[in-house]
Amino acid sequence: MATSTEPTKAKTPIGRVVGASLVGTTVEWYDFFLYGVAASVVFGDLFFPKGEELTGTLLSFATFAVGFFARPVGGVVFGHFGDKLGRKNLLVLSLVMMGLATFAIGLLPTYAQVGALAPILLTVLRLIQGFALGGEWGGAVLIVSEHGSPERRGFWSSWPQAGAPAGQLLANGVLAGLAAFQSDAAFDKWGWRIPFLLSAVLVLVGLWVRLRIEESPLFQEARAKKEQEPAGKLPFVEVITKYPREVLTAMGARMAENVSYYIFTIVIATYAKEHLKLDKSFALNAVLIAAAVHFCAIPLWGALSDRIGRKPVYLLGAVGVGVWGFVFIAMVNTKSFGLAVLAVTIGLILHGAMYGPQASFFTELFGTRVRYSGVSVGYQLASVIAGGLAPFIAVALLKAYDSGFAISVYVAVCSLISIIAVVSYGETRKRNLADL
Repeated sequence: MATSTEPTKAKTPIGRVVGASLVGTTVEWYDFFLYGVAASVVFGDLFFPKGEELTGTLLSFATFAVGFFARPVGGVVFGHFGDKLGRKNLLVLSLVMMGLATFAIGLLPTYAQVGALAPILLTVLRLIQGFALGGEWGGAVLIVSEHGSPERRGFWSSWPQAGAPAGQLLANGVLAGLAAFQSDAAFDKWGWRIPFLLSAVLVLVGLWVRLRIEESPLFQEARAKKEQEPAGKLPFVEVITKYPREVLTAMGARMAENVSYYIFTIVIATYAKEHLKLDKSFALNAVLIAAAVHFCAIPLWGALSDRIGRKPVYLLGAVGVGVWGFVFIAMVNTKSFGLAVLAVTIGLILHGAMYGPQASFFTELFGTRVRYSGVSVGYQLASVIAGGLAPFIAVALLKAYDSGFAISVYVAVCSLISIIAVVSYGETRKRNLADL
């Protein structure tokens, strides 16, 4: 291995880079999760024809999954231009696209107003959301990983990851607040639109912060060297041909992380409302409290991975959620709000053991010249078969077996896949990004 060292000095202070990345990812995840929560509690009734119990919710979650199918496409496109033009410009574009699509969802007519056109428009906007988010994650974690010191890469790069629970916190908080102060009729008629329209304000804040940072210094060095070399393969082609094992490792590692997250935060709303016949605020408030703990846990797990390695921390999370899935359902089945909060909180703490070191782990798998494409492809391809289908599969299992423990088995199988993927790959903590 070469003996060159990674640059530790950047034009933009690492704190500002982390802040810009965190604010932007929070806004984008707010938009994305807002759709998921709304899909579980209101979209089934508003945008689809009336049917038997859970059918409208299944159709609603089908449009939720559509966004995930668009994410690999966004990852390829944004990754390609991000590896050629830089991380910053593509991050700004992804934020604008996501914000506009979310705002437009808040203006959509319902099925009762325009019939079949309503779900079509909803699906199109969901595709735009997925495409934008497909390009967001890779750029956000890379611009931090490539700015920060290698000794604390796990800690610094975990902060953009914390944007997920922060966005979840905002989405659930706004929806829970509206549900608490509105009647169900008012919330279903117009109250649900307010959080989507608020996205415009959040995007403006995110843009102001994100435009104030400089480009990644590692990317600038790589681009300067690349200009002196003959033209090579397209970044996506180079990733597939040079890093196939790394792509499969990233995909496998994501299975437990992605599936468990949507079970603990999205599916619980449907499970509590449709299966346990509880008020919609029961699950929303439980997730709201747990998301605050999750936000704090993620950087702590990232910091721990700097000390003991990415693999042991990640494996702890993968094994943990596989076991906890059964305890989770049992605790929620009690219909006790306190136990439900505890169930979601512990589930998300274990999830954080995977999500915290994930950014640094995936960053360390790929070379600088194709890193945006590599992390985006590996991360987003897994999103299609993991997170994208998780709510749909979970609700289908619930409908078929009339038991939440069928969902627990699903989480356990995904955990086993992640354990195999992580165990089969070497430790990456000491890798030098400048040498890749």
